[in-house]
Amino acid sequence: MSPAVRNRARFCFVVVATLLVVFAGRLVQIQGVDANAYAAKALKETMQPAVLHADRGEIVDRDGQPLATSLDASAIIANPRFTSEKAPEIARVLAAELDLDYFDALEKLRREGTQFVYVARKIPAHQANAAMAKLTELGVVNGVTTERDAVRTYPGGTLAATLVGLVSGETGEGTSGLEKQYDEELTGVDGKATYETSPKGVRIPLARQTTREPVPGSDVVTTLDRDLQWYADKRLAEAVRQSGSDWGIAVTVDLESMQVLQLSQLPTFDAEDRSTVTPASMNNRAVQNVYEPGSVQKVVTMAALADAGLVTPQTKVRVPRELRLDGFTISDWWDHGRLKLTATGVIAKSSNLGTIALAQQMDDATLHDYLTKFGFGRTTGVGLPSESRGILAEPERWSSAQHATISFGQGISVTALQEVAAVAAIANGGRYTAPTLVTEVRRADGTTVDQEPPESREVVSPKAAKMVTTMMEAVTGPDGSAPDTVVPGYRVAGKTGTAWRVDPDTGRYVRGQNTVSYIGFAPAERPRFLTYVVLDNPRGGGSGSGTAGPVFKDIMQQALQRYGIAPSGSRAPRTPVKW
Repeated sequence: MSPAVRNRARFCFVVVATLLVVFAGRLVQIQGVDANAYAAKALKETMQPAVLHADRGEIVDRDGQPLATSLDASAIIANPRFTSEKAPEIARVLAAELDLDYFDALEKLRREGTQFVYVARKIPAHQANAAMAKLTELGVVNGVTTERDAVRTYPGGTLAATLVGLVSGETGEGTSGLEKQYDEELTGVDGKATYETSPKGVRIPLARQTTREPVPGSDVVTTLDRDLQWYADKRLAEAVRQSGSDWGIAVTVDLESMQVLQLSQLPTFDAEDRSTVTPASMNNRAVQNVYEPGSVQKVVTMAALADAGLVTPQTKVRVPRELRLDGFTISDWWDHGRLKLTATGVIAKSSNLGTIALAQQMDDATLHDYLTKFGFGRTTGVGLPSESRGILAEPERWSSAQHATISFGQGISVTALQEVAAVAAIANGGRYTAPTLVTEVRRADGTTVDQEPPESREVVSPKAAKMVTTMMEAVTGPDGSAPDTVVPGYRVAGKTGTAWRVDPDTGRYVRGQNTVSYIGFAPAERPRFLTYVVLDNPRGGGSGSGTAGPVFKDIMQQALQRYGIAPSGSRAPRTPVKW
């Protein structure tokens, strides 16, 4: 063998020996030194993460009937590492079975830099199962799986829809109503799971996995009576339709607890049909809309005067034909000459001029102080988003005309719930208690979240409240403005309201357009329920007694019968309305 051949042989031997040493060293490193690290890396490549969505808490009525709940549904998730190659076929199936956008699904199935992507969420379980079966049949299911992803549903449809509110279809967060106000309590804590998959992305049964269980959200228990709410919704809708009103509100509270039993409004929407949702229907009018209440406000003025010792039901009032203040002419809703009315007659006949004559005994600051104690110019704190404080000017800014108009319900803007709480104070012997809509927030483990007790204070004396109740009973008497609002068998204390309507664009009154209302409670001798009905801009003008009054009567009768309230055992007092 020549020297050259020997040298080449030695060189090849050295190279091969060196390579064997390197390979052996690397093998020792992999199998000995770094074995755990490589095993962990391999395991990471085959472990698939998954979110375990927490159930959102329910919103229920006072009897536990669901107003908002969640139903089983599924999310379609994919691992683009395994779906990218077959993305067109998978996207075609999902688009056809689940009505998805093909190109959006395609992009998600091919997304780079991730092993987890939602292709679709909140899919009814039967649809998701059908789609997965189709993918399996075509042999393109690798990398695609499902997880539980509950969908929000509203069994009542339109029932108290604006009050209950909605959640976002994308994020699941509350966007309006109680869903928004109590979103933090309703939202649970998501869990997390990881499970092992095959190299093709298919979950391996019984393989290793880790799980952190989700914590369900809390249930919100409302004060609403589902059956009474349903009846009031239908009755209000009928009245709005027949009168051609722009909108309507009806509220009933249990005077013993100041819990809201029903709160209806129109326009509204069907919570199960998102196409019916409009900005107008999403507005919680009972706490967000402000309007001038008109003559229902006279009972609040009279309560203040009675508490100050300035008025009794028999107080005599000389009522002029008209009155001119600060260049404005003020008159009553009916033409008349000079009248001799009692304070009871002023309320029974709903005289603006009689109210002004009595209210002139009280200075601006004192009347304003009473109005704030009755809750005007501040929120009720009922627990709904974007509640308005209403509009009550400071007394330093009042003119003589403004003092006069505020006394009979013009020049002051209120929310429906403010007016309910104020008149309820009269029904409850002069004690103001803020209305409530939620009784408790109940956690999944059965414990409850403490609720702040409603604000409560005395605003007028029991004697003053009793006097005004007597005046309000005269409204439903034979000489009053609304005798047809009496519920058969019960004594009813009521008050009509008709106010000029303010154009929201110009801020000016619109002649011929009114906001009409009726408020009342029964039985008058031992008040249990109060109902307030407001109809805005009824075509042809309308009136508190003739347009809103019948709605009040029907809802009040339903409440009295539903709760088995015994009929009145006495007659209403006959207080003279004239002298």
